[in-house]
Amino acid sequence: MASIFSKIIRGEIPSYKIAEDESFYAFLDINPLAEGHTLVVPKREVDYLFDLEDDELAAMMVFAKKVAAHIRAAVPCERIGVAVIGLDVPHAHIHLVPISQGGDLDFSRPKLKLSPEQFQAIQSKIQF
Repeated sequence: MASIFSKIIRGEIPSYKIAEDESFYAFLDINPLAEGHTLVVPKREVDYLFDLEDDELAAMMVFAKKVAAHIRAAVPCERIGVAVIGLDVPHAHIHLVPISQGGDLDFSRPKLKLSPEQFQAIQSKIQF
């Protein structure tokens, strides 16, 4: 059965796409820790990030680096925090979260509740 991320990549479930190439897809997290919180996923469905082939993992990090630069340029923050948890969705993914202090990357914090209009505004500032 396809993961929810595979369905997003195929357009079966809508997303706020930030960037895409032949191998990877980046989109806004719908339960964000911060405005601009973005997920980067490989298009090839692999459950665990470290099960990716070495060249694929390296390429995913380079893709994520480009996405992070666009987030940082669009969203006020000190850095872009990176987290790999991988327990909620069986599809490898990297969280890119705008942060200004260490606690900003605490996933037990309450998530933001944003309207579709707010998501679209954030998307339009970051998308490339």
